[in-house]
Amino acid sequence: MTRYQGTLPTALLRDDAIRPTEYTRWADARTRFTRREKDAAILAGLLESIPHQGLNVPLVLGVSDRYGDVYVADGHHRAVALMTLRAPRFPFHWYWIKAAGVRIEDRPFPYYLLPGGPNAQAPTRPHAQARTRVREADLPGQARCTR
Repeated sequence: MTRYQGTLPTALLRDDAIRPTEYTRWADARTRFTRREKDAAILAGLLESIPHQGLNVPLVLGVSDRYGDVYVADGHHRAVALMTLRAPRFPFHWYWIKAAGVRIEDRPFPYYLLPGGPNAQAPTRPHAQARTRVREADLPGQARCTR
């Protein structure tokens, strides 16, 4: 069994689309990464290496089976680096967040859950914001997964 690997527009890494799991908002993650020496060093290393070597490890996205929310489960530093570099796309693996546990999926990602995805559904949660369409583009070298 091989893990599904897809690519998504980096523009979807935002508070109303693909959210961080460890932080309330992406701005909170950026603030923490600039204030903590260890996080700042990790981020600086990524900002240096990604333009030259590409992204070596894909982000891991978790999808809530209860609400259909999509989160960055692993790769917050990489996500902030990609946003800072304005990389057009990023590679990812994914899994369902279920009460019975999680496992990396080999099936295609449920793109319909994202804003502008195929057959995108209107938000069903009261606090969900309006969804916007994001144009798909090819993955350039600076965000290519080399693994």
